[in-house]
Amino acid sequence: MSHESSAATPRASFVTLPDDRYAQDPGAPCVADDAVQLDNAAFLKRVQQASAALARRGVGAGDVVAIVLPNRAELVVSLFATWRLGATATPVNPVLTPTEMQYQVDDAGAKVVIGSGLELDAEVLDVEELSAEASGAGVQPVPVAGDALALLIYTSGTTGKPKGVMLDHGNLLSMCEMAREWLHITSDDHSLLILPLFHANGIVAGTLTPLLAGGRVTIAARFSPKTFFGLVAQARPTYFSAVPAIYAMLSALPEAEQADTSSLRVVVCGAAPMPAELIQRVEERFGVVLVEGYGLSEGTCASTINPIDGVRKPGTVGLPLPGQEVAIVDERNVPVPQGRRGEVVLRGPNIMRGYLNKPEETAKTIIDGWLHTGDIGLLDEDGYLVLVDRIKDMIIRGGENIYPKEIESVLYTHAEVLEAAVVGRPDEVLGEVVVAFVALRPGATVTVDELHGLCAQQLAKYKLPVLIERLDELPKNPVGKIDKPTLRKRSESAEAAA
Repeated sequence: MSHESSAATPRASFVTLPDDRYAQDPGAPCVADDAVQLDNAAFLKRVQQASAALARRGVGAGDVVAIVLPNRAELVVSLFATWRLGATATPVNPVLTPTEMQYQVDDAGAKVVIGSGLELDAEVLDVEELSAEASGAGVQPVPVAGDALALLIYTSGTTGKPKGVMLDHGNLLSMCEMAREWLHITSDDHSLLILPLFHANGIVAGTLTPLLAGGRVTIAARFSPKTFFGLVAQARPTYFSAVPAIYAMLSALPEAEQADTSSLRVVVCGAAPMPAELIQRVEERFGVVLVEGYGLSEGTCASTINPIDGVRKPGTVGLPLPGQEVAIVDERNVPVPQGRRGEVVLRGPNIMRGYLNKPEETAKTIIDGWLHTGDIGLLDEDGYLVLVDRIKDMIIRGGENIYPKEIESVLYTHAEVLEAAVVGRPDEVLGEVVVAFVALRPGATVTVDELHGLCAQQLAKYKLPVLIERLDELPKNPVGKIDKPTLRKRSESAEAAA
């Protein structure tokens, strides 16, 4: 796997981006949150101060800095301060337990941890100290090559411990340039960040891409459907990126709640497949263009997105981004004919360098330069990617392969279903049977029996859920995806109790 192209030609650099923005327009808005609004001059000063504070703690080129902060401007400052010193950043989910945090800090080999009130066996730099330096102007940016490690993103592994995805500066720049070109992001753009900044999507699509393009970012401390559109009306962003669960909550707001969305040029959805019915509901209700995409942390952020100004195909996750290749292969790694299902594999300058300290895992995931995603999909006649399911989510009932997404899509056709998730439950006779969980919209009157009837009309008998359980809301993981492992455990414990 080569990253020569990223290192060979001089390109923009995240190491010098605060300086470059300041040189271009010191007074232009850069990063804001609930507490501060930083123009380019103030942002550069904060980055210089923070990098001086890190340097005092001995941080230099090749070191790792862990950042344990909620979504706030200081987190973005910390990223750029780390890169200014030639070091690598690893953002840590602030809601993890101390044991879970300690694992990531140790695994990443972090020299310093930036946070507040942390109980960790590590060198902790309090977030307040980042701006305590009278002047950090003396800390000059350390030049880095494209293959220098920039980010360690820890994936929420469904089995075993989380793995550190190694992303270099070439990965980040390639990804941002692809996103900028595809989404037409310019210096006029204003990103409203509602996704967590410990994840690739929030960092790359929500923050780095607009900043690299000369635009700006407003960070929402936390997402609430009740206050969200007030924030949109006040901040006037041109785009935001979110997950299907957030769009489901927004579309469930009472019709009386009017939203001023006139500033929004486009909204993006990723992290999990979005039902076509929900896309239509969001676009019609709020008068926005919604483009759905697909990607993994291992691919830096996104690999396919529906076009803004071309044909948008709901039910697909769009076309490959410029510079990336998407293929479908069988279990022997042989490409399958167009329209046939197989594993989605990806190739391009955005593909990770590997998993930190896990050469065997890396070798299993990146084969001949192709990233194996573990997702089942197909390419339609126009080259749009259709996701069928996760390989590990597939249910095998009596030897028949069942894809949960197909059953979920049927449940989503009912207007009163807000969220649906289908999992397999172990069965002594059939191996596995289908169990569905649904959360309904406020005021819904549909019964579980009616939902069983809906499935019976549209699905073969072997695909029908043996149980549809109604929950107030479906559990989510830290990134906002529906948490299927938790639902599987719930299903199995209920069966054991019965």
